[in-house]
Amino acid sequence: MKEMEILFPGGKRVDAQYKGFMIQTDQSIHNRGEALAPAPFDLFLASIATCAGIYVLEFCQRRNIPTEKIRLIQRMEKNADTKMLDKITIEIKLPPDFPQKYRNALISSAELCSVKKHIYQPPNFSIITSVASG
Repeated sequence: MKEMEILFPGGKRVDAQYKGFMIQTDQSIHNRGEALAPAPFDLFLASIATCAGIYVLEFCQRRNIPTEKIRLIQRMEKNADTKMLDKITIEIKLPPDFPQKYRNALISSAELCSVKKHIYQPPNFSIITSVASG
């Protein structure tokens, strides 16, 4: 079982210590934070796009295709009634010299993103309390 420790360093900041990294979050000014770091939901959205980006990067690296001019643009559409996201579109912007024969395979590669797969098959959540000793 893997563990992530969540810390409360002050204000509206909530940080995660995981795999030797300190992942910092804060709330926006609008939500009474100081906007010193991304909000947790921003990190969630970034995890989707960067995960797809990893697969695009690896696809290109395996074929010695330069990636300096490749960009991914993620667009999010909210449902006006539920205020929840209805649609996420990731556009892979390619340079004109990107090989045509790889375009569909590149999309298929980006579709392998494990973050997206976990959204399609979400884990069960359990929230419990315990009392720290000492």
